[in-house]
Amino acid sequence: MSDLVRGSVAPGFERVRELFEENFARRREVGAACAAWRGDELLVDLQGGFRDRARTLPWERDTLALAFSTTKGVVSLALALAHSRGLLDPDARVTELWPEFGAHGKERVTVRELLGHRAGLLTPPERIHPGLLADPDRAAAVYARAAPLWEPGACHGYHALTYGAYAGELLRRVDPHGRTAGNFVREELAAPLGEEFHIGLPESADDRAAEVVPFRLYELRPGALPLGLLLRILVPGSLPRRAMANPRFWSPAALGRPEWRRVEFASGNGYGTARALARFYAAFAAPGGPLSVDRATTDALTDYPDPPRLGPVDRVARAETAYSLGFLRPTRDFSFGTSEQAFGMAGAGGGFAFADPNTGVGFAYTPNRMGVHLFDDPREKPLRDAVLACARGPRVC
Repeated sequence: MSDLVRGSVAPGFERVRELFEENFARRREVGAACAAWRGDELLVDLQGGFRDRARTLPWERDTLALAFSTTKGVVSLALALAHSRGLLDPDARVTELWPEFGAHGKERVTVRELLGHRAGLLTPPERIHPGLLADPDRAAAVYARAAPLWEPGACHGYHALTYGAYAGELLRRVDPHGRTAGNFVREELAAPLGEEFHIGLPESADDRAAEVVPFRLYELRPGALPLGLLLRILVPGSLPRRAMANPRFWSPAALGRPEWRRVEFASGNGYGTARALARFYAAFAAPGGPLSVDRATTDALTDYPDPPRLGPVDRVARAETAYSLGFLRPTRDFSFGTSEQAFGMAGAGGGFAFADPNTGVGFAYTPNRMGVHLFDDPREKPLRDAVLACARGPRVC
């Protein structure tokens, strides 16, 4: 299987390549990439398998993977950059930036609560479709009219299909140039770091996009997903069901269809390389660096959030979660990184990207065959753990 794997690892990180090769030999991987940076040092840059379901087109170094919800983390990094430039106050009320947002009793919601998945805005009041998203002003008006499904701030629940819209509109409001999330990310994150990431795929890049290989229904089972989520997502009107209902997709893989590729859906249709995602997170793992991130921002990113008043159980995911400034944080149910300072975001199907400030590492894994694990996909977790072990030294690795 080693002939399916291309790329390189830094000395001392050979174990990561071995585990990556095992994904193709033992875990039915079709195509994927794995990357890790520490500062300006590229520690891991691996690609393997095929970018198409028929297994005829090899996954190349510039293959672009659909990031699914890992896209949310990229938008959150863009907001962190805005914070570093003095453009965003997490404790301001959202209405100070976006007055229309205050409809239906949301006038006291803070930026921190909105980015922490505490606002209860799981579904907008109109059907979301690509034509609507192509008009940012019209889309913002729709999302602003949403009514919260719980008392904002009292608890939290994963805003699976709406987070990107709210975070992207905040970014557009604070950016002096009024850019959409996709344009801001491309111009202020990707270009300065010499990487490529799109929210909404340009037609010119279609031939480099990996084809999504959907999961099979028989793969959904307890253990892969929290039992409470697996049961409640089948119940009409439940919060997990409502969180996944608008836009309505026959499968998350539908985000790879042409009509969804062309618009900015900042909750889930980012396209990029694992190398870019890992580079983005590494740039925020410590102050300074190529983006001149200030210490106040890295302190804000690594500060661990207090749980909401009604406890740490996620009302959508039905597991113990923690969110801050748009990022997942380590918890009992999903432990990652070498300390609670770690922050990142997982994506449907098994992708994950995060920063580990304790080691200075940014990591990413991007597969095209969708898995079914909410956290700790068995293809990704061993790679994540090996990268951090190797980063801490040969005796640990």
